[in-house]
Amino acid sequence: MAGFKMSKGKWLIVVGVLLVVIDQVIKILVKTNMALGEHFDVFGDWCKIYFIENEGMAFGMKFGGWVGKLLLSLFRIVLFSVLVWWISKLCKKADTPTGVLVGLTLIAAGALGNIFDCWFYGLIFSESTPMQVAQFGGSYAPFLFGKVVDMFYFPMIDTTWPDWLPWLGGRPFRFFEPVFNFADSCVTVGTAYLILFQYKFFSQEQK
Repeated sequence: MAGFKMSKGKWLIVVGVLLVVIDQVIKILVKTNMALGEHFDVFGDWCKIYFIENEGMAFGMKFGGWVGKLLLSLFRIVLFSVLVWWISKLCKKADTPTGVLVGLTLIAAGALGNIFDCWFYGLIFSESTPMQVAQFGGSYAPFLFGKVVDMFYFPMIDTTWPDWLPWLGGRPFRFFEPVFNFADSCVTVGTAYLILFQYKFFSQEQK
């Protein structure tokens, strides 16, 4: 429509929703087409799709059993709520750099993407196992206790430490071992961008 102009806040909502949709599409495709632990090469042997699940922390890490899982899920919800409130507040300031709003939106979208896994995946999918691909319509965990789907794996250097090194000799060494997902990438990229390029803005805000 001629003359149509979308506000800054609406643009950020569109960007955030698009990022969450991309994240969820990737996760659902992996979960409903791959068995747990299944993998295949994308670019040689240094870029793989490797399906694992974790209890909710970034890059495949785990945290403290079911109590830790519950606390982590609640923390992520609080973090997302605070980010949305903060972004809304900054949108009302004319001097807020667009880059700051985009960076915070990336972090919020990444948090929400993993929240969806914890909230709903246990309710709508059957359990993924090394022998069985998950299907819609199952239920493997209660609300807030679903597992986060990870799939991106970049073992760019996969070798062993020299035998002559004490304690490490002969042990495997991988340059980047964690398996992560698109939501983790959004959080990491958004955080790195704000730290590297927008630190002056936050310094002024603190003052």
